[in-house]
Amino acid sequence: MPAFLHKRESFFLLVALALGAVAGAVLYLSRPTTLRVAVGPRDRVESHLIQAYADALARAREDIRLEVVPYDDVRDSAAALQSGRADLAVVRPDVRLPENGLTLAVLHDEALIVAAPLDSGIQTFPDLAGKRLGLVAHHGADQPLVTNLLAYYALTPAQAGAAPAPADPGGALPAAAGSVAVVPMRASEVAAALAEHRIDAAAVIAAPSSKPAARVVQAVEAASPGHGATIVAIPDGEAIMQRLPELQAVTIAAGTFGGRPKRPDDDVKTVGASYRLMARASLSRDTAASVTQHLFELRSRLAAMVPTANLMKAPDFDSAAEATSARLPIHPGAVDYYEREQQTFLQRYEDWVYLVAFFGGGLGSAVAWLGQRLAREQRARIDAVLDRLLAILIEARATQDPAALDALAVEIDGLVVDVVRHARAHSTDIRTMSALILAVDAARAAS
Repeated sequence: MPAFLHKRESFFLLVALALGAVAGAVLYLSRPTTLRVAVGPRDRVESHLIQAYADALARAREDIRLEVVPYDDVRDSAAALQSGRADLAVVRPDVRLPENGLTLAVLHDEALIVAAPLDSGIQTFPDLAGKRLGLVAHHGADQPLVTNLLAYYALTPAQAGAAPAPADPGGALPAAAGSVAVVPMRASEVAAALAEHRIDAAAVIAAPSSKPAARVVQAVEAASPGHGATIVAIPDGEAIMQRLPELQAVTIAAGTFGGRPKRPDDDVKTVGASYRLMARASLSRDTAASVTQHLFELRSRLAAMVPTANLMKAPDFDSAAEATSARLPIHPGAVDYYEREQQTFLQRYEDWVYLVAFFGGGLGSAVAWLGQRLAREQRARIDAVLDRLLAILIEARATQDPAALDALAVEIDGLVVDVVRHARAHSTDIRTMSALILAVDAARAAS
């Protein structure tokens, strides 16, 4: 056995190093996980929400930290996720859906809200045939969304400055065969455009409870002779999503735009788009579950800074199998959180706990064996010294030769030096030292 192990300080140092290695492994496993999240567009509500979330995680010292990477457009943030430059991203599926993206949470839904004056006769989306539709667009993908819906109803978008082809009131030409002029404009222009008959209805893609949606509806009401507006229904949402799976079916609740009188007076079905927090498919279930859990647990804190946080929700699904096979699949880790099936610490690190217990038990046994081995060697060495001292005592009494007695005295001195060094290195107990001293005294007296 190496000589340095006979020193108690060296032994304790070895044990301390082993314990330090275990502590380092525990610290490594418990360190925060940092994820890159791509957010676009810059300076929009989604960007503010994710930044507030990242700040809240850091302040709370959670096990997840976010590095926010801003992009100019939501199309770019989706591309960053698909290319592997980000672990998470804010995505609008109808703009660009990353092939490796799985939903963690719906940050908010945006509905296509079409409002028309009460006397316009426009009740549902197909009634726009032969009309002019003013579109208040906030994103480059808003007009393509409207164009796709027109195509679903066999309506042809006309040039913004041209008069649409009217439907034949006599029935020779079905209303669905008409065209619709889509006129881009700002919300501040809607009331004047309606009053001057440059448009017949106005549309905006926004969260129903948001200020942009309320401004457009109020502008239509202000331009209507009866100071009222009809919220145009798009009742075929489920069928539309079969053709356009990136869209969402949205219901505008009765009274969304005011309760006296209630506007609308009944629920209105429409379609829209969603802004989602998505994760790469390869992100671990535990990490995805933690990101989702913290997002909703911190909702009230986030809402104090970004009110849109109140619109966050879980994606719709009925079962775990349906969630992971939906048209917009949900990350299994997020499903674990929603289904309350998150793993505990022991479940998560079960293999590591087993290995630590297995090897820790072996290490403990090895340390115990080493301690016993050292103790036995120490006792054996002391016993050897005692045996030799007793032998010297017998030899000294059996001889009268001065030279032999001098040699025994020199040997006794050497044994004393060796015993003292050994006692200092191993903190020999007092009883053993007393026995050694008595043996040395007896041997000296005899020699």
